[in-house]
This record gives sequence, structure tokens and C-alpha cells, in this order.
Amino acid sequence: MTSAPSPAPSASIDPFAPAKLGPITLKNRFVKAATFEGMSVKNRMSDAIIEYHRAVAEGGIGMTTLAYCAVARDGQGAPNEIVVEEGAKGGLAQFADAMHEAGALASMQLGHAGPVGAVGGGNRLAPSKVFAPQAMKSTTPATVDDLRRIIADHRRSAIIAADAGFDAVELHFGHGYLVSSFLSPKLNQRTDDWGGSLENRARLAREVANSVSEAVGDRIAVIAKLNMADGVDGGIWLDESLATAKLLEADGALHGLELTGGSSFENPMYLFRGEVPVAEMAATMPKAVGVAFRLTSKRFMKEYPFSEAFFLPYARQFRAELDLPLILLGGINKLETAQEALDEGFSFVAMGRALLREPDLVNKWQSGERTASLCIHCNKCMPSIYAGTHCVLVEPDERPGAATWKSINPRG
Repeated sequence: MTSAPSPAPSASIDPFAPAKLGPITLKNRFVKAATFEGMSVKNRMSDAIIEYHRAVAEGGIGMTTLAYCAVARDGQGAPNEIVVEEGAKGGLAQFADAMHEAGALASMQLGHAGPVGAVGGGNRLAPSKVFAPQAMKSTTPATVDDLRRIIADHRRSAIIAADAGFDAVELHFGHGYLVSSFLSPKLNQRTDDWGGSLENRARLAREVANSVSEAVGDRIAVIAKLNMADGVDGGIWLDESLATAKLLEADGALHGLELTGGSSFENPMYLFRGEVPVAEMAATMPKAVGVAFRLTSKRFMKEYPFSEAFFLPYARQFRAELDLPLILLGGINKLETAQEALDEGFSFVAMGRALLREPDLVNKWQSGERTASLCIHCNKCMPSIYAGTHCVLVEPDERPGAATWKSINPRG
């Protein structure tokens, strides 16, 4: 597979015109970013998830991303995530069909949570043994057999996604998840062929991408979500992440890269920016744990002021060096900001919280409205994931998927 070069910057790119991404064509250049729905039932698709994404699809998005989907049981980052297995295929096919009927393409975020699993109290597989304060335990170093199995799990899951009718898969190489943790010089302290040099630390990312690409060919688009910076001392930064991106581009396995940053394991607010919802997050925890979280939150939940398109300055370094189509992520709230990014040569823009607040935002923009998203970056949607992800400023009965989810989860 060869990666098509991104379009050269022109005077003005029409954000609402169809655009190709590898073997697929989106109706416009807007992508719903992967934001965990928290609505699966027994690790399977639910009507609530379909309704949640249908609202965004009907609201004008070109492609919506189902998130987060674990490639194996031990790859979950939270208890109520979809696990991609043969038994899940029927529900996944219903999702893809519903998105297509609503006018959008369907993408699936695939990955193994690795050390992020410690956040949800689950598996803590990682490149090396490091302390996980969320679990008050150390992570478990992955064996070579573990890694070979996980590469095969990605391959199998991508085939399931393609067979279920998805148009793309997004490989999760960011946010401190397993592949991201292998890229990190801080978390990866191995001395074998999977650690040490950048080439060794990037080996898992490349083998996952190559295996998935070989398995699905041009049936679907293959995207990777890659950290530009971990936001922690000793973590990966622009020089090494750009070098990793060049290795991935040279392999020819990917049709695009979505650029991100931060770590759900070490520094989650780096990827959100805005207010830190400490009280709301503590309220979701057992009382004793919540008290401890409040006392220690400043170390784990650092505060970063919100600014529009906060990842754009970093992402420009990648746009200048790569031909691979790039998807810009990070606080895009205005059509003018999206237009600027497209005119600079980014192929697509991805939005998360803005669409959580207003699922029909793209339709509003296409109809001629030029108002900014109503999202105020309070980030109170973050702790809502345990009761069905939602914007707290939207009335309960008006939330996509609310009625269905409430029937199976009274906390919603």
C-alpha cells in the first residue's frame, strides 16, 4: 500500500467539498474525534451508542469515530468499553449501517490501553515496570509473546471492522496507551529489541500498522492517532515524534495521521485544556478514593489554559516535513479556524467536545452560520463517561442516546 500525498495548500480549500482519504471519500473535511462514549453493554454495541453517533452523523460530519475499542480483553482502559471480538461483529455492523444511512462514514478507534488500564483498575501491561499511582501498584512489563499476540489482536480486530462495514480504523498510538508508552523514553526502559533507540521504541507502532495494512489492504482507510508530545518530563517530544511519523510514512502502511498529545496515564489535561473538573471526578469515586484524589489532583491533573487550535503550532512542524495526509485535532471551535488549517495543508479537522455540545454544528456552518461552538471547555464531560458521556449543559432529555441509555443505566 502506498500513501497518497496530501493536497498542496491553495488559496482556499472548500471544507464542505468531498475529500479522499486513501481508498475512501468523505463528504466533507470534518471528522468526529474519538471520544469514549461510556455506553457499551457487556463490552458490546448498544442502541445508545448508535443514537449518540447518529446525531453527529445527521448533524453533518463527514466521518464519525467509534471509541475506544479494545483489541483484546486485557486491552481495556475502562470496564464498559467495546471489545472487538467475533461476537461483537453484529452490533458493529448495525452501527456502520446506521452511520451510512445518516450520511456519514464510520471509523473505529482500535488499541490496547496498556498502562492506561491502571486508571480503570484493570490490566497494567506496559513496556517496563513503573509505578501507577491510580492503582497504587506497578505496571507489568509486556513479554515478547504478549507483544506478538497484541499485534495479531490489532490485525484480527481490523479485519472484523472491515467485515462489519466500517470505512476506516484509527490505530491508537497516543495518550499513554500501550503503543504510545513504548514510544516514550520515560516509560520504555527496556534493553531488548523493543526499547532503547527510537527505532526500537517505534517497532511496536510500525509492526501494528504494517500488520493491519497487510490484513485489510485498500478495503478501508488505516489512520493512526499519534502523540506529538506526551506533556511530561522525559516523555516523547517533537523531535522524536516527528522522526516516528517519518518512519511510519516511509513504511507506506497508513493513509493518514491524526496528531495529538498528552497522556491519560500521566497528564490527561494536556490533551483537553481548559478547566479541571476535580470535584466532579472525585464524586464518581468511592469516598476515600475521592478524598485522596482531591488532595493529590494538582500533581496528576495539571491545568492548561484553553486556546483555539492549541495543537496547531506543534502540528505545523509535521505538515512541513510530511506528505502523509494529516488530521488536525485540538480545540477547533470556529469554522474560520478549520478553514485556516485546511488552507495551510491539513487534510481534515477533527472535533470532539464542540460536537458533544452541538452535534449539528457542521450543518450550522454549512448553512451559513458563522458562530463559534457553544462549548465553554469546562471539561465536566470528562467524569460523565461512567454514566454515558454527555455535555452537562444539554438538558438530559435532549442528549443523544439519553433515553436508551437511561433505561439500562439509571445513573444516566
